[in-house]
Amino acid sequence: MRSTLTVTGLVLLAASGTALASGYRIPEQSVNSTARAGGYVAHTPGADASYFNPANMAWLDPKAQIEANATWIHLTSIEYTDSRTSLYHGDSEKENFLVPTLFAVSPDYNGLRAGFSFTAPGGLSKRWQDPFPRTFAEEFTLKIFEFNPTVSYRISDKVSIGVGARAVFVDGKVKSAGQVAPDVTAARDMEGDTWEAGYNLALSVRPVERLNLSVTYRSEVDLGVEGDATLRTSAGPGFYSGDTGVEIPLPAVLAVAASYDFTDQLTVELAYDRTFWSDYEYLDFTYPAPLTNPVLFMAFDSAKDKHWEDSDALRLSAEYDLQNRFTLMAGIAYDETPAPESTVGFELPDSDAIIYAFGVRYQATDAMQLGVGYLYDHKKSRSVNNGTVHGTFDESAAHLLTVGLAYSF
Repeated sequence: MRSTLTVTGLVLLAASGTALASGYRIPEQSVNSTARAGGYVAHTPGADASYFNPANMAWLDPKAQIEANATWIHLTSIEYTDSRTSLYHGDSEKENFLVPTLFAVSPDYNGLRAGFSFTAPGGLSKRWQDPFPRTFAEEFTLKIFEFNPTVSYRISDKVSIGVGARAVFVDGKVKSAGQVAPDVTAARDMEGDTWEAGYNLALSVRPVERLNLSVTYRSEVDLGVEGDATLRTSAGPGFYSGDTGVEIPLPAVLAVAASYDFTDQLTVELAYDRTFWSDYEYLDFTYPAPLTNPVLFMAFDSAKDKHWEDSDALRLSAEYDLQNRFTLMAGIAYDETPAPESTVGFELPDSDAIIYAFGVRYQATDAMQLGVGYLYDHKKSRSVNNGTVHGTFDESAAHLLTVGLAYSF
């Protein structure tokens, strides 16, 4: 348990930018959210409302609903071109993941409904094998799973509220090895897991029949990381194996959205979300006593400045009911990176992103619905000039393909 927390701290806050949104976030957790580029807050017509906006459970069909999804995530190889020497060039490994999610909503009980979701709201994996990048990030892998029971209450035909509890499980692994000074090498190997808790809130208002206004908030979850580490260096008596810890924030997210039914067939949503990364100012691993070896101290014990900034995303999505059992979906989004140039490294080759998505749902029977959604996340090329990196990161992108089945009863 303590071991994973250590890895989580390092991966989550030093390497998380290679995921699908600002930092380590993965906003897309279902067919609908994938096909609409994460612009899925105000208009949430499925059981996945239990996660994306529990207040909207009040507007669903009064029957019980359940939905299961699977998302294939492909991260492309990132190309690094160093401006000093070709000896420092490198390409990261390609990554593939299969992520399951589950959503459920109870029947309506006089305006009161319960929901549950199992999601993977964050995660990443970045591996470098070329000598220079490998020195900083041989492997950074992070998996985050969330169990989120929720409750909604319909105050009136125009107002509904929702609240939930977040139980977050984190599993991670960190490895790095290479030359940190002339004829001096250093390496680390960490892994572990932890459980932490938080909450989420939601409000939906329908001032007129076709308009829905929504606000959701997912709380910050503070991760008090304690675990085990194995550290090595070729300089002097350079070995440590034992306890370590770090304090890191899993940031809060605020989303504000409006959807409008232009016709009985077409619904358009505009959503804005802010991820509050500014609490992440530095990364400081602690040990029972300071590391006495100066190489190990500088590489793994001294506090590292991060100074991340709150990041914004703007998402536009649309849904069109063909009225022949098929519903089309599409979305586009712009997502900022929270990492300033001074902290960008091989653990975090992050940049602003443009996201494109589309998908379709099919009403197979009165009770069963099938769906598929595709999303392309294109990271902009980023040139960096800081104490570690003097070059350009290119070709960073992610592909998501989500398939799902929904059933009401």
